[in-house]
Amino acid sequence: MSDYATLCRNYIAAKPEAQSDFPFGPETEVWRIRGKMFALFMSNFKGRAAVNLKCEPGEAQALRDVFEAVIAAYHMNKKHWNTVLLDASLPLSEFERQVDHSYALVLQGLRKKEREALIALYGEQLLKK
Repeated sequence: MSDYATLCRNYIAAKPEAQSDFPFGPETEVWRIRGKMFALFMSNFKGRAAVNLKCEPGEAQALRDVFEAVIAAYHMNKKHWNTVLLDASLPLSEFERQVDHSYALVLQGLRKKEREALIALYGEQLLKK
């Protein structure tokens, strides 16, 4: 795995209460918050690392139009998910912004009690998109 891919994976892993498992095999790590997936890290997607991230539909297409490293999601709903190729062509800050956006969207979809508990523990910045 490249240094860039490692930095990206570590950023995902550092999200508050993020937990991972490997339900699809050793090359595909699913990251969840309270049981809901916000990232799917693929260590070997067509010969390189990639991550599927949740996104608002309008923004999902806009990101694909702007960044070559962002494509329609592999094996997921292409309206709500993008695949980000971790080839270092996407600025790390933009990758982090997309992870934050995915995490916030999933957080907003949690039950109110769960969402409020996480915000009480970690602050409003969790909702930052």
